[in-house]
Amino acid sequence: MKDSDESAGTAARSKRADARRNKETLLEAAASVFVTSGVEAPVRDIAAKAGVGTGTIYRHFPTRADLIVAVYRHQVEACAEAGPALLASSETPHAALGRWIDLFVDFLVTKHGLAAVLQSDNAGFDTLHTYFIDRLVPVCAQLLEAAADAGEIRSDMEALVLMRGVGNLCIGADSDPRYDARRLVELLITGLRLPQ
Repeated sequence: MKDSDESAGTAARSKRADARRNKETLLEAAASVFVTSGVEAPVRDIAAKAGVGTGTIYRHFPTRADLIVAVYRHQVEACAEAGPALLASSETPHAALGRWIDLFVDFLVTKHGLAAVLQSDNAGFDTLHTYFIDRLVPVCAQLLEAAADAGEIRSDMEALVLMRGVGNLCIGADSDPRYDARRLVELLITGLRLPQ
């Protein structure tokens, strides 16, 4: 009897792992479609990108707002988890900071349209904004501190100030193809460097 209990437990864990992977695939597909088509993109486009039926999406995310909030949270987590990994794998802390800021810019582009969708739920948006600040500001601070400790950048830059600056540089990038926010953000990050 014990063997059948163990195999049932293994099967249940395997199903949960598959369900998590499937949900992540849906969230990544939705994020990709949101970047190219905006948050009002048809659910069928997201389903096609994920290789599933629309019913699968609705089973996980009954409303568009549920899907958008889940994508937002998923992207915040991915961005937060990337910071320490980049710090460990990059040749310098400044390089890690630059790569992380690139991910942050990608996140900001994906977030486009979220406020409009959640306009009727200001409390929900406030909760998401607090979550965003709580998760990402410490990661940015860790990257800034490492680069400052390595003598690569000035030490008086606050994480929240830098993130707001990057966010402000990204405003309007989606409405003017001539505006290259990523180039301006790159100049900002380069400008943090101390003269060698």
